[in-house]
Amino acid sequence: MNLRPAETGGETSVLLPQNVAVVAEEAANRAARAFWDWSKTSAKVRLDHLAAMADALSAARDDLVDVATKEVGAAPQWIDFNISIARDILNQAGDLIDLMQDTEVPHPDGRTSILRRQAAGVVLGFAPWNAPITLAVRAIAAPIACGNTVVLKASEHCPNTHKLVVDLMERAGLPKDVVTVVTNEPEDSLDIAKALIAHPTVRRINFTGSTRVGQIVAQEAAKSLKRCLLELSGKSPLIVLDDADLDAAAAASATGAFFNQGQVCISTERIIALDAIADDLVDRLVARSRAYKAADPTIEATALGRLINEDAAARVAGLIEDAVSKGAELKLGGEWAGAVLQPTVLDHVTPNMRIYGEESFGPVASVIRVRTEDEAVSVANDTEFGLASAVFSRDTARALDVADRLETGICQINGPTVFDDASMPFGGLKASGYGRFGGAAALDEFTETRWLSLHHGLNAEKIEDMLNLGRKTHDDET
Repeated sequence: MNLRPAETGGETSVLLPQNVAVVAEEAANRAARAFWDWSKTSAKVRLDHLAAMADALSAARDDLVDVATKEVGAAPQWIDFNISIARDILNQAGDLIDLMQDTEVPHPDGRTSILRRQAAGVVLGFAPWNAPITLAVRAIAAPIACGNTVVLKASEHCPNTHKLVVDLMERAGLPKDVVTVVTNEPEDSLDIAKALIAHPTVRRINFTGSTRVGQIVAQEAAKSLKRCLLELSGKSPLIVLDDADLDAAAAASATGAFFNQGQVCISTERIIALDAIADDLVDRLVARSRAYKAADPTIEATALGRLINEDAAARVAGLIEDAVSKGAELKLGGEWAGAVLQPTVLDHVTPNMRIYGEESFGPVASVIRVRTEDEAVSVANDTEFGLASAVFSRDTARALDVADRLETGICQINGPTVFDDASMPFGGLKASGYGRFGGAAALDEFTETRWLSLHHGLNAEKIEDMLNLGRKTHDDET
């Protein structure tokens, strides 16, 4: 087999496909060979490696910004944000190690049960391009903290960024093949995904990306009865009630809709405002949005970068044009050139418009006006997706009541939808997937729970008696 080494300056465990089936086989086998030694490492060794990897990301900030900016067009501040969250993820993953300690349960009959968390084996992770550093690290950190090894399938849009992340981990001392990254040409993506999922050494799968592709991953995994963690598309609502702090709500709406050009799974896709405050909120939203400008970061330094490619910009522009043609008011933006789309505010968005239901994944703040709180909840839930949401109200009890009725895995009270905490369970409902990254919830995703039962003083007679063998039947006794 002809394997080409990574061109990132290190000896990263990277396989560049010459033949899809052969490369998938080799990547999974290398991870499987590394598993036994890694799974037996001490807690201290794993903690030291996680800390070293976090430091390596910070030290390589300039290199990461350079590579990611070229590949995905993100502004440097988005890459800085990625690095910060990735560090938190690595540091929090260390907390999982202590949670894997055995639990002993004594029984009245003298037995002792041991409940044991055990590494599952090889974990296959799919990382997308939109948050290339954060989500690559998230696909790796908890699995290796729990003693697994990882095959990371890099995104075709940012293979060099994902290769660099893994290269930095190995430069920081992570043993070779604990993480192996596989890259591929776009036309090979589906075939190599299927080959990796089907490989017998792969025991767990985590996928972050679109619902459409996530469904394929889940279907392929089901053929081998393999457990998946799926974090998929979103259409996050931000509800603004009539007693809200409108400046805070406007700031959360603008930053949530425009951060990384709206290319975030928990982006604020729908701003649902009660009629009583809608005019005031829109005025404040437009005023704040005027401060943002988008440009290709390789040409001009601005608050926002470009979209992933021209096709993405054209698709989002089409959603805007459709909305305006059906009665939406274009309050700001809408201009686009190449892959650069300026931040856009649409008012009076209604269900007959494509942008009402489709995930835009672009820098568009869509305002939907409603008459009542109940209608706000109904509109928020009127989507196949259920990842994140937010509610703004000065009355915390009222906001929590609304949050309880929202069909999302995450809800922020008086905060932006774009918010993460590595110690908390992150994931969605409905077509936004299932399973949870983050916090202790990751243990359920990346370990097997085993029951070991210690019997004391059992001899052959007692075993037969325990299982009711060798006894007279009731008929014999009578």
